[in-house]
Amino acid sequence: MKKLPLLGDITPAQFLREYWHKKPLLIRNAIPGFKPLLSFDALAKLASTNHAESRLVTGFDGEWSLQHGPLESLPSRDQKEWTMLVQGVNLFDAKADALLRQFRFLPDARLDDLMISFATDGGGVGPHFDSYDVFLLQAQGQRRWQIGPQKDLTIIDGLPLKILANFTPDEEFVLNPGDMLYLPPHYAHDGIAIGDCQTYSIGFRSPSYQELGENFLQFMADSIDLPGRYADPELEATAKPAEIPRAMLAALTEELNKVRFTEEDITIFFGEYLSEPKHNVFFTGPAKPLTVGKFGEAVMKKGLVLSRKTQMLYRGKNVFINGESFGVGKADKATLELLANNRRLEGAEFATASDDVLEALYTWYQDGWVELG
Repeated sequence: MKKLPLLGDITPAQFLREYWHKKPLLIRNAIPGFKPLLSFDALAKLASTNHAESRLVTGFDGEWSLQHGPLESLPSRDQKEWTMLVQGVNLFDAKADALLRQFRFLPDARLDDLMISFATDGGGVGPHFDSYDVFLLQAQGQRRWQIGPQKDLTIIDGLPLKILANFTPDEEFVLNPGDMLYLPPHYAHDGIAIGDCQTYSIGFRSPSYQELGENFLQFMADSIDLPGRYADPELEATAKPAEIPRAMLAALTEELNKVRFTEEDITIFFGEYLSEPKHNVFFTGPAKPLTVGKFGEAVMKKGLVLSRKTQMLYRGKNVFINGESFGVGKADKATLELLANNRRLEGAEFATASDDVLEALYTWYQDGWVELG
């Protein structure tokens, strides 16, 4: 693997071996000459819509306040100590999506979204920790970061934000545009804006095992097949009618122990779970879709790209896209893996696609999951 300026001229393998989940990494000039991808006005407009997840955090006079979007109005730009955060900007802006994809040396199954934070002088969200890895890329102005690996993660009670009660940093950095800071999970940090400031956060998915377990049991409920009904032809009279019979419990235990799940079940569940669009993601198909015949001709000529809102994954013979899954044969597997990994296919790469794949692609095109190149 080649070295990446994005990682401070080390290889992804070296980054994963020495830093990922282990310790912070400060990267000066990770993206030289980097400038904000969205203007303040464009970001504020996005925050005012109900399809983008946004928050307003203020720390006026030492009092913390949190407001969830849509953010119809914002404090004056001259007012210090406020922060606007907009989640998932990659879903709405092609340049933001392209920036997020620069981190695809890590699996798509882990890569979450790009959040943009705009803050006025002194703005921040307080000392805190995240449960996931994060890259913090400075886009505008400066931000002073204080960080530390502290063990005491006690949160102050009664605040609208999860702010650490006893923050004790041991390092401090001022980031300029193009600089980037990587932090592993649970690493305490506090970022304060120096003047107007934009910071881009590249976050990663880290679902709890409890969440996965609950969702997996719901997924498996549709595939359980336990025929028959409880019966007890050998039932005997009892002097303790309120006591649950031991034989009844034994019969139930025997039947429930027949419920089994395989690695294939877990694979399909996890692929569908990871590719499921977030609650605020909506797809829009073409206003005047081509006929299936014209679509086939256009694909061969222009190629095809995944919508930036589409999550496409695969494992073995299974392909997952936007919460749906299906099995594919060897030839189609190669074509669809290429689409998933490159997020696009050139016209010539459709030559071996079966009619089933072309039919699926046409459906995805109508639904807005894929677009002509």
